Amino acid sequence: MAQLFKRICIIGIGLIGGSLGMAVIRRGLAGEVVGVDVGLENLDLARETGAIHRGTTDLAVGVHGADLVVMATPVGAYRNILKLITPYLTPGTIVSDVGSTKERVVRDAEELLPPQISFVGGHPMAGSEQAGVKGADAYLFENAVYLLTPTAQTNELALHKVSTLCAALGARVMTFAPEEHDRMVAAVSHLPHLIAATLVNTVGKVRQEHPSTLLLAAGGFRDTTRVAMGNPTMWRDIFLSNREHVLDLIGKFKETLSMLEEDIQGTAGDSIYRELETAREVRKQVPTKLKGYWPELYEIVITVPDQPGMIAQVAAILAEEGINISDIEILRVREGEGGTIRLGFTAPGSDEAAVRILRSKGIVAKQRY
Repeated sequence: MAQLFKRICIIGIGLIGGSLGMAVIRRGLAGEVVGVDVGLENLDLARETGAIHRGTTDLAVGVHGADLVVMATPVGAYRNILKLITPYLTPGTIVSDVGSTKERVVRDAEELLPPQISFVGGHPMAGSEQAGVKGADAYLFENAVYLLTPTAQTNELALHKVSTLCAALGARVMTFAPEEHDRMVAAVSHLPHLIAATLVNTVGKVRQEHPSTLLLAAGGFRDTTRVAMGNPTMWRDIFLSNREHVLDLIGKFKETLSMLEEDIQGTAGDSIYRELETAREVRKQVPTKLKGYWPELYEIVITVPDQPGMIAQVAAILAEEGINISDIEILRVREGEGGTIRLGFTAPGSDEAAVRILRSKGIVAKQRY
């Protein structure tokens, strides 16, 4: 793949920053990737895992000569970073970020950066409950939505270069105004995380009285609260940076929750039913073929015996027929008996073909609707 930048500097080599570096290096999108981080051990690990070519704890050294600088720290540090790096940026350099909030970030960047430095706000809708460069993945951005938030002041050439890079990472690029971005993301990402953390802490209080509570936590609880495993520093900064939208949505959530509380207190079964039915209908409108922010997936579920190499065997069977697995998830596993696995494909018709092929090999398989 063609080289898009001579030197990229990534400030903050954690999950997102490390994954970005790995993806850029693997695809040859930059001549050099320089990492800046406060921890020398983290930088050593980043080099060993192919996330950067070289690292430094000195911001001035890191950004020197870079034609793209990406801030990948918690958003609360962005304003100070912009102040510190500005004297050392080369005219023509593009600065971007990967933060989950954009209004304040874009405003600070346009205020602090000189005219000869371009800023393009960015937010890859990708990640996991893993933290740090240890969880970095060169394929994290493949088929993920990468949001860019240009304004009237954004340099068109800079926007094009960053958009081209994102697409080269395998991401699906979308553009929104910063304020539009923050409102939507507050609803589908920030509020759910806050609710998940609150739910976990509530259950934690119950566990103080009933120590076995978490032993009863089934898939529904785990799925609902998985995001509560996220980096506390990062999420604290997100909530504060997007304070206005988050507070407004908390208010709306409390109103809805209070209505249900009153209905339960008054044993208003019909009203409770209507609320649940409304939720059910709205939930149905979420595209059924999406997993997170992936594109449309055609899914199947298979049941396989508990034997070493079974997943590899299934993948090999499908690969021989030219069917590529785009996503895989172990749904249930019972030692000694077997497990249920979800497979996702992006090519239309792959699900039907996979079911037919796997059944011919004696593997239990069905389409997932």
